Amino acid sequence: MSAAPVLCFDLGGTRMRAALLAPDGTRLAAVEAPTPAREGVGAVLDGLCALALRCRDTGVAPQAAGLCAPGPLDAPGGRMLAPPTLLGWRDVPVSALLGERLGLPVLLENDANAAAVGEQLYGAGQGAGSLVFVTVSTGIGGGVIVDGHVLRGRGGLAGEIGHMKIAEHSTDCACGAQGCFEALASGTALGWRAARVMRARKDGTPPPSGRDVIEAARRGERLARRLVAEHGRWLGRGFANLLHLYAPDVLVMGGGLANGFDLLEPAIRAEIARSAMPSYRETPLLSAALGDAAGLVGMAHIVRQSLPDLGRERKLG
Repeated sequence: MSAAPVLCFDLGGTRMRAALLAPDGTRLAAVEAPTPAREGVGAVLDGLCALALRCRDTGVAPQAAGLCAPGPLDAPGGRMLAPPTLLGWRDVPVSALLGERLGLPVLLENDANAAAVGEQLYGAGQGAGSLVFVTVSTGIGGGVIVDGHVLRGRGGLAGEIGHMKIAEHSTDCACGAQGCFEALASGTALGWRAARVMRARKDGTPPPSGRDVIEAARRGERLARRLVAEHGRWLGRGFANLLHLYAPDVLVMGGGLANGFDLLEPAIRAEIARSAMPSYRETPLLSAALGDAAGLVGMAHIVRQSLPDLGRERKLG
């Protein structure tokens, strides 16, 4: 087995991360930075390359790289098609562009698929043959593992659960539609909901993020707790749909808003009890065990499976 590490990137709408991972999963380096999501392709590529340089300061040279990123995307073709959370990213051959700058082969994968693989192999879903991973952050993404294999669908487009409709109306979703799960239940949506209430109060308070609302609820602030309960109901409605669609052994919630899982969970479970048929209500609902490292860990596994000379791991997908 080769001892070559893998350089992995997790590109989100708010933060981007990079890690150098050894064959046994040890992180030799891990760095992150804000994503310049509104500044176009060049600025994001510059940021990813800067993270790569910081990882390479360890003196250990990777032989391949992997990028997990928001969909929709064409993973085999290495192209990001039109991610709603990144401005100007339309049909971008990101694997080729990043690979040329790094001097490495770069594999592309949907971020939620990579996180689902990480959690199924090493996290909350260990031992589960079927799993749905939901990342709740700037947007909402999904990775689905059915009978031990990643569900990819036509053109690899399966799993865009953030854009299933769970209501008739909402604020406009980043995809241009209304009523999307993402528009109603993402971390961004929680921040917007709080901002609307604060504007109504006209107290000059700056608009919060979803994380801000979670932290305020954890401190016991009444308004924040009410907003978190309402948000949990929207999450529960979407989760109930996913249970009906995929009947997984376990449903795992990750992403930035998972840091408030304990606060959101009662309302999520109450909504599942109202919306899901009895046979689906007992499905374990868990917080991601790997936290924000799930995508990086899963991506490293995917790269090693795709490039056998880097060493074999447990097979999935």
